[in-house]
Amino acid sequence: MSIGLLQLTGCAATTATGEQPDVYAPEYFYGTKEAFAKEAIYFIMTDRFVDGDPSNNYPDQGGDYPTFNIRLEGPDGKHANVGYMGGDFQGIINNIDYLKELGMTSVWLTPVVDNPDQAFAGGEEIYYGGAFKDGNKTGYHGYWASNFYKEDEHLVSNNLNYKNLTASLSDNGIKVILDVVANHGSPSFSMPIDQPKFGEIYDAQGNLVADHQNLAPEALDPNNSLHDFFRKTPDIMQLSNLDDTAPEVIDYLVDSYLHWIEQGAAAFRIDTIKHVPHRFWKIMADRIRAEHPDFFMFAESYDYNANFIAQHTLPKNGQISVLDFPGQKALTTVFENPESDFAELADYLHLTHGPYHNVYDLTTFYDNHDMRRMNANDAGFINAHNWLFTTRGIPVIYQGSEFAYMKGTAEHEGNRNYIGQERLDQGREHIIFKHLAQIAQVRKVTPALQSGLQVNQKLAGDQAVFFRVLQTAQTQQIALVLLNKADVPHDFSIAEMLQPGLWQEQLSGTTKSIADTLDTTVSANGVQVWVLNEVVANPALLDALRHAMAYK
Repeated sequence: MSIGLLQLTGCAATTATGEQPDVYAPEYFYGTKEAFAKEAIYFIMTDRFVDGDPSNNYPDQGGDYPTFNIRLEGPDGKHANVGYMGGDFQGIINNIDYLKELGMTSVWLTPVVDNPDQAFAGGEEIYYGGAFKDGNKTGYHGYWASNFYKEDEHLVSNNLNYKNLTASLSDNGIKVILDVVANHGSPSFSMPIDQPKFGEIYDAQGNLVADHQNLAPEALDPNNSLHDFFRKTPDIMQLSNLDDTAPEVIDYLVDSYLHWIEQGAAAFRIDTIKHVPHRFWKIMADRIRAEHPDFFMFAESYDYNANFIAQHTLPKNGQISVLDFPGQKALTTVFENPESDFAELADYLHLTHGPYHNVYDLTTFYDNHDMRRMNANDAGFINAHNWLFTTRGIPVIYQGSEFAYMKGTAEHEGNRNYIGQERLDQGREHIIFKHLAQIAQVRKVTPALQSGLQVNQKLAGDQAVFFRVLQTAQTQQIALVLLNKADVPHDFSIAEMLQPGLWQEQLSGTTKSIADTLDTTVSANGVQVWVLNEVVANPALLDALRHAMAYK
């Protein structure tokens, strides 16, 4: 019997005969019971990752509207690209060891479904650095679905489809997150001529079930059954606006999501969730979880208002987690600026009295494919990762950020530029990669950093001190995190809420028998994670944890 469990206070349960059991029930402290909280997510824009199979590039596809390598020229030799570049499933398989070395346990892939086979001839033509324009772009990103059940031909290889991919990654301890869309299909109107697949939607058998027919939304005919999938009002640029109230649309989309779960999708990332009413997401979530209980989903609600994006996390709206956009803004504000203050990060955490159903289930990040990449120096990236992988939430890293790839660039300025195998191999030697791999591996083996309650002791200047605590019948772990984002070492002397015991620092392996105070020096731009595998006994820490549990 655990000595720690004996020290816990509270009433023990009785057996059917009225006898006392010999183990007391622990006082539970946890941030979340969500199993996916254990994950560290690497976000891959598949076409822009690694070309593992040149035979699926289709460089001549598109005829008068070619799809491969459409370069946008910028000043001083800078460039972007809006054509296909060759990244595929084989490129991911070839880099399983890379992902494991980096400490990643899940990959989020951009949509894998079939997109049109030409560049879009309508809309406003895109140019280097341009935004909110789709003219002359292709569906390399996957978000312009024409068939929600069919894999894009640019991604698959002989004997390597999505099901094979998820199985191979699963065998290596890596889950695959499917990016799904419900708001829209492909660009659907304003074309000089009606291009194949644009504005068209096909079912699992390849039958045409909807066609915008190159008509503006207000020109759609309520008596034309091919128009029934669409709303009669525009939404995002020239993208078809799917009618999420139509039963046939709901069935089509939800059944497609279930299909991909059967092919191995372990979770969903949901695109443009705020453009679709809560009613749809509640129906969808209930149907998914009826067949796959506790299936994890997180969504993009691109808004910096926590009260707004938190609506999606409520059970009445489907209990779908969200990407922490308020956190993203705070992280870039702090880690792009060496003179910043850790105190600026306190508010977005919402550790108590927050608007979210459970703030510990949020996915946390500092940049992605839809925004400017973080523009920090190497130390800024290292400090951002040290924070991201020790604080509450599920960390997400956008491909290339582990070696500061194209930092500071926005979409169509290089944010989505192709990486390739050579650059990825070189990235392994980058100082940011090496530090990220270290802290990611620590999080991977430290349950308190994955699911534990967070209690802040100090967020001020260049120093951060906080506890992460996980206490259940199976796990009793206290983690003390010390962060220093200064360019010189800092001495830390920690006594408040610290309990005596044999503590071990997870990055160095150093152990210390501590009576009342931990005295240590954290290196410049460094992190220490001290762990004690015992039941919480310190009265001050107990009080703080009870408050955090009551109001998280």
